[in-house]
Amino acid sequence: MTLDVHPLTPERWPDLEELFARPGASIPRSCWCTYYRKSGASASKPAAAKNKRDLKSLVNRGSPPGLIGYEDGRPVGWISLGPREDYARLARSPVMKPVDDKPVWSIVCFFVDSKSRGRGVSRKLLDAAVAYARSQGATLLEGYPVDKREQSASEFLWFGAKRIFDRAGFREVARRTPTRPVVRRSIRRAARS
Repeated sequence: MTLDVHPLTPERWPDLEELFARPGASIPRSCWCTYYRKSGASASKPAAAKNKRDLKSLVNRGSPPGLIGYEDGRPVGWISLGPREDYARLARSPVMKPVDDKPVWSIVCFFVDSKSRGRGVSRKLLDAAVAYARSQGATLLEGYPVDKREQSASEFLWFGAKRIFDRAGFREVARRTPTRPVVRRSIRRAARS
């Protein structure tokens, strides 16, 4: 499969809306990948319309909050990433709290259309995330995948599966619960032309 991956820009916003409107997208459709960007009591209350407006506001300000993947022009996948400091809730997470004080970019969410799962979309999104983070000057990229012996239902793998991070060169740097490691990959800065 060929996957074309692009930063989420205002022009691509309707594609994310379409992707999140599909069956099997109830979690991203309510959260809109804003849960970890917020802190405090109000962040825990589901407010899909507000979350959607908040994410669109980021996009409209020119801060792509992630990448969207296309197969034959149709949006089929999403990965949310950015500088760790953009995700206020991570600082208080028992699983995802900082390992150290190094500047790091975080990957907090994957979503793949149900008809495209099991075809390598998540891995291709992850590879594109590494390249994108590098192009933005990041030198460390961090993820918080699920690591279970038994197969997990795809709709519960919004953090990604550890095996795809392993295959992409990430290494475990912490494990605070049995099934949720913190993984990192060092990335070299993009060459200047």
